[in-house]
Amino acid sequence: MPDLIVNGGKPLSGTITPSGNKNSVLPILCATLLTDEPVTLRKVPEITDVAKLVEFFQEQGSRITWDRAAGTMEIDHAGFDPRQIEDELPSGMRSAVLLFAPLLQRMKKITIPTNAKGCSLGIRELDPHLEILAKLGARISRRGALTLRLARKFQGARHWPDYMSVTATENFVMAAALAEGTSTLINAASEPHVQDLCAVLVAMGANISGIGTSKLTVEGVDRLRGGTFTINTDYHEVVTFLALGAITGGEVRVKHSLPHHFDLIVRAFEKLGVKVEHQGDTAIVRRRQSLVIEAPFTSNLLPKIEAAPWPYFPVDLLPCMIALAVRAKGAVQFWNKVYEGGFTWMPELSKFGAHVVVSDPHRVIVFGDRPLRPATVDAPYIIRAAVALYMVAASIEGCSVVKNADTIKRAHPRFVENLRTLGADVQWS
Repeated sequence: MPDLIVNGGKPLSGTITPSGNKNSVLPILCATLLTDEPVTLRKVPEITDVAKLVEFFQEQGSRITWDRAAGTMEIDHAGFDPRQIEDELPSGMRSAVLLFAPLLQRMKKITIPTNAKGCSLGIRELDPHLEILAKLGARISRRGALTLRLARKFQGARHWPDYMSVTATENFVMAAALAEGTSTLINAASEPHVQDLCAVLVAMGANISGIGTSKLTVEGVDRLRGGTFTINTDYHEVVTFLALGAITGGEVRVKHSLPHHFDLIVRAFEKLGVKVEHQGDTAIVRRRQSLVIEAPFTSNLLPKIEAAPWPYFPVDLLPCMIALAVRAKGAVQFWNKVYEGGFTWMPELSKFGAHVVVSDPHRVIVFGDRPLRPATVDAPYIIRAAVALYMVAASIEGCSVVKNADTIKRAHPRFVENLRTLGADVQWS
């Protein structure tokens, strides 16, 4: 697997135009199955999961033209033939869970793959998805393979899941959009990418209210139409490059940053001694940030950054903040309230000389500003953890290697190219 060769110690400065949001484009691509009318998507990121979905659609007879250089994709599912897959979802596709509702709508019967249950971050339950689809009228069979059947159409219903699940919420709105009657989801996820999917469905003719809140109400419609839609900026990528500027002492500007999503993110940066400015929709980190951890008013407590479902601080961005904390003066606690495997890569940070104490599977304390040295580290199959290891390496003078770092390509289609425009000395091995 490709490794990143990093010659660090150089301030990264310049302007970045981020790609489309990976977490938005995947459910939106799946939602295009809900119409036979042509759909055009703009600002489509060239990432591996998108390529897998495109290949899957084409294998079933869909016509897709993807101009990767321009970031545009033309989709026509009129020729989609469900007989090609013989009821079974593709194996080895991480985004397969997002196909549950739209494929069931088309095929009336699907078999759930066993590999859709988790990842390096920990177990990702199928139960929330199955509960929602069953509540909306799907019948579930557990004889041998797990099979879902839909008699005719989804039926409107009210559901209150145990917790906020992004992908389960997305399956809900895709199923409810064409259901008979009214559907309500209490405890719905409200992340920006969930809002993006809802906005596209509304533009296709769906009737959804409560977008951006924890209660979604969907009035089912008879059909959805096609159209042209632009994928919003990936705010994860915006934060990543701002953090890279801060940790290396450079000045980085990131365009199209969607500042209305950044209030809490800016506050998290401030806790680590980093000031983020906005000029219109351009986010800026100036040179030579202080990187001093802010002391809380309650002096007997550690400063803390908690990550949980939106509108908490995004859990996927926690590794970038941990990398910054390694370089900052002081101590800070990080609390991952979602994934039990989110901190398994902490031993790799110690190879650089970082001082990190793992309190339990969900909490770590970083004691920053320790002497660091170049190192060879192994990246886990967690996108932003691999990025965080690169960040620390980029801040250290000398040559480091981040092994197995190609998981970064799942979210950052031009990661190394963008880094080089900022002055980084980095390459794939």
